[in-house]
Amino acid sequence: MDAYLINLARRPDRLTKMTAQLARLGLTLRLVPAIDARETPDAEVDVNFAASGPLGVLPKGDKCCTLSHKLAWRMFLAGGEARALILEDDVEIDADAAPLLRDAGWIPDDVGLLKIERFGPAGQRVLLGEMRDVGQGRQIGRMLSKHTGGGAYILNRAAARRLLDWPQPWTLPIDHMLFNPNNSPLFAALAPWQLTPVIARQTEKIGGRTDIDEWRKKLRGLSWPLVKREVVRAYYDVRMLPRQLAQVALGKAALVRVDRSGVN
Repeated sequence: MDAYLINLARRPDRLTKMTAQLARLGLTLRLVPAIDARETPDAEVDVNFAASGPLGVLPKGDKCCTLSHKLAWRMFLAGGEARALILEDDVEIDADAAPLLRDAGWIPDDVGLLKIERFGPAGQRVLLGEMRDVGQGRQIGRMLSKHTGGGAYILNRAAARRLLDWPQPWTLPIDHMLFNPNNSPLFAALAPWQLTPVIARQTEKIGGRTDIDEWRKKLRGLSWPLVKREVVRAYYDVRMLPRQLAQVALGKAALVRVDRSGVN
């Protein structure tokens, strides 16, 4: 299984660190040239997205990141492998993860999209159902609650085709599209799974703060659009809560800590 690494041309520092890390893991690197929000005309980016969506207006950096993932899916389908590892360039991967990443034979055939990272604080918990043992002391579970972050995931060809065929304009950034059941219709179509314990996490140790942040800052500040966005976001976050509580009560799902105890 090859690793498709999304990297901005102006961030060779990150590329150097990620190349060394993937070499230690014995993985073949396929470089995906990220779409740079500083260099790409607004019109060329905006044509792919709605003016607003469940999260309000999307920053240009998030849009370009999403389009960079789209490029990675296309590159993957142009090859012949059954599955691909998609990585952003600020991800730290566990040293003992090599056997899981070199050969994807441990992933069940009916799992099209598998998140292998933890996003957010240590101790992050995700509502998971249909837990399955996959060996090496790990399990996978069907994701039933939001766990955003698009730094590290594995997908098969069917999932990649479904993503590329999903109608535009899009209304969400990549991580919400893939891993947020609260506001993404695509989530139900993809039926993503979560690996636990995870083998990857985004970290500033690789390349400092995200380059996307400069674009997000432009949309911050107390204003009516911001207040409206937060109210809408809160609505989407709570509307599935009754169904999720019912799944827990019926023993069909549980909140699972997705990283190892003590992992930061």
